[in-house]
Amino acid sequence: MKLVIHGKNIEITEAIRDYVHQKIEKAVSHFQNLTNEVDVHLSVARNPRINPKQAAEVTIYANGSVIRAEESSENLYASIDLVADKIARQLRKYKERRQDKKTHAQPTNEVVVPEPVVPDLIGDRTPELPSEVVRTKYFSMPPMTLDEALEQLQLVGHDFYMFRNAETGEINVIYERNHGGYGVIQPRNNNGNTNGKNGKVAQNNVIMQEKSHSAK
Repeated sequence: MKLVIHGKNIEITEAIRDYVHQKIEKAVSHFQNLTNEVDVHLSVARNPRINPKQAAEVTIYANGSVIRAEESSENLYASIDLVADKIARQLRKYKERRQDKKTHAQPTNEVVVPEPVVPDLIGDRTPELPSEVVRTKYFSMPPMTLDEALEQLQLVGHDFYMFRNAETGEINVIYERNHGGYGVIQPRNNNGNTNGKNGKVAQNNVIMQEKSHSAK
């Protein structure tokens, strides 16, 4: 297993490195067959208004899936403890889902009802980017179904997940809706239609597995 440690506003001392290896390797020890690479990001916020200030983030690349956990506290070692426990739970959920797919794989009829597409989101305003880009991430984007994208959304612990739709080849975003369930954002062509079947949003692949509970 490859374990890489990165630091922001902090020196990665030998003591910190040893502690990370001890805690993270123990957390993933029962999932060695799933885990290809583990990235650990440790950071200390310099802004005094940010509390808690010391964060630990773990990202695991497992057989094409990405599993992520993040925790913060006033103490870096405590943050490492918390994130190690959390990533172990995420890996356990991932393994259980893989086993369930093998034994109980079947389609579902529960779907997300698409919301109307707003013709113009910004009106006469000019789109503007933030004055400062605080972080840039690059990642591979293999084609996947909406079911697979939903699983990834639950594993990474974010409110949304961007992916390449295997059916259309286009970039889509699946997200958690505030009042429960999940939605999908799809691009539309100049005629105002999506590239789903019959020009409609591909509804039937979005599972209502959890109405309002995320995998955070």
